[in-house]
Amino acid sequence: MLRALDIRDMLIIDRLELTFQPGLNALTGETGAGKSILLDSLGFVLGWRGRAELVRQGAAQGEVVAEFELPEGHPALAILTEAGLPGGSELILRRVNTAEGRKTAWVNDRRCSGEVLRALSETLVELHGQHDDRGLLNPRGHRGMLDAYAGAEPQLAAVRAAWTEMARARKALAETEAAVAAVRSEEEFLRHSVAELDKLDPQPGEDAELDARRRMMQGAERIRDDVARAFAMLGGDGAEGAMADALRWLEGVADRAEGQLDEPIAALGRALIELGEAQDGVTACLEALDFNPAELEQTEERLFAIRALARKHDVAPDDLSGYADTLRARLGQLEAGDADLADRRVAVQAAQATYNAAAEALSALRREAAGRLDAAVMAELAPLKMERAVFQTQITPADPGPEGQDAVAFTVATNPGAPSGPLNKIASGGELSRFLLALKVCLSGDDSTRTMIFDEIDRGVGGATADAVGRRLAALAQGGQVLVVTHSPQVAARAAHHWRVQKHVTDGQTLSTVLPLSEPDRIDEIARMVSGDVITDEARAAARSLLQA
Repeated sequence: MLRALDIRDMLIIDRLELTFQPGLNALTGETGAGKSILLDSLGFVLGWRGRAELVRQGAAQGEVVAEFELPEGHPALAILTEAGLPGGSELILRRVNTAEGRKTAWVNDRRCSGEVLRALSETLVELHGQHDDRGLLNPRGHRGMLDAYAGAEPQLAAVRAAWTEMARARKALAETEAAVAAVRSEEEFLRHSVAELDKLDPQPGEDAELDARRRMMQGAERIRDDVARAFAMLGGDGAEGAMADALRWLEGVADRAEGQLDEPIAALGRALIELGEAQDGVTACLEALDFNPAELEQTEERLFAIRALARKHDVAPDDLSGYADTLRARLGQLEAGDADLADRRVAVQAAQATYNAAAEALSALRREAAGRLDAAVMAELAPLKMERAVFQTQITPADPGPEGQDAVAFTVATNPGAPSGPLNKIASGGELSRFLLALKVCLSGDDSTRTMIFDEIDRGVGGATADAVGRRLAALAQGGQVLVVTHSPQVAARAAHHWRVQKHVTDGQTLSTVLPLSEPDRIDEIARMVSGDVITDEARAAARSLLQA
């Protein structure tokens, strides 16, 4: 609820402090007195787009401070928390506009952006009037208004959940289709490569073994003669025979050498053992060097085949076996992907069916609520002298989304049989005001968290119709707060609180001010609204009658 509004140096206001109350608050005054300036100033502190030149002529800057009272759980508190701004039961908005056009805003003494101000304003104030493009006249908000009227939050939650699940299922299907398509595009390559690798069957370490065997066979002819000669020198006709003869001779005389030959004899025995091991190694080498020339060709062919595959797939020769396993796994993905695709398509179909059912349930609720709303608005239009008008909530198919598959628009026809159309395109100024009031009365429910402002919504009506407008504004204000800018004495008389906006000239400068009215002052102001500049006793009597009605 708006508690106070402090305006300094804005347009023709030099200093103005207003304290508002719950219930219906009326602002009256002659045309041009400055009533619209109050709304411009309030819109300025709320971050609304408005006049470009707001600072009073000659002032360095203009400033507006608005104080709101927030009950527990008010939607503005969540916005404050998200923006990192201090909350509480009191909300103070302050905005300054310099003469050069720079604008600065504070929320509870903390700097903030115009975007935050506008987000807060959506939860704090509703403005209704002939130029109400932020509220009831904006078709983009009609679906939400109908849903609120229908109490459709559970159905909306179900549709949103179904939409989220359907989007998730579709994303999973798209990802699987992309993965399968990527594998399928290289299926021929994969199958050929796997067959080629399986046929060759390279093993880790085989490249090094084949390379060593090849080098050995290539050098075998060059070294075999020397190895053979060395083998001959180690045999019975060479070192082995000589060492055996020496050992036999020493053993024959050892018993007469007083033990001096024992150590040489033992050493020769050990040497003969080592010599035997050397002969065995040389024999093995000779056997290895003794190869079939066809074996060298086979070894080279396999070695070159392994290395060619390694280059082809850009992997190390020892990694070919693991790479083959990787390719086989990708082929497996193709086969598994077909099964996954079938599962994903079933999941999408199930999610689509769930969404369709939830969306249709929401649509049915909207159609039922639209009928009730149309009847309720039509019942409100009769006392407003618009019994021949036709109000209709049109529900048409729309692209499916998280809010369902319906487009909602409030339409009117001013006379039976006349074509219907959007509120602001069909109704005239006075008719539009009454349509908006009737619609707001029906849509208001128990929402008293926002201050409702009606800007000359009674324009073009009078008598019993104006009285009906006043009664409905007073009903809307019960338990909440309504501000109405009015020229109608019938409406002003229904207010619980009354202010008069007037302007005066001081030192050649026109200034506007707002005065709270006492009961006697209210009689005079309403009498002025009845009779004009000259207030007669009859006008005062009419004013008293309106106040007592």
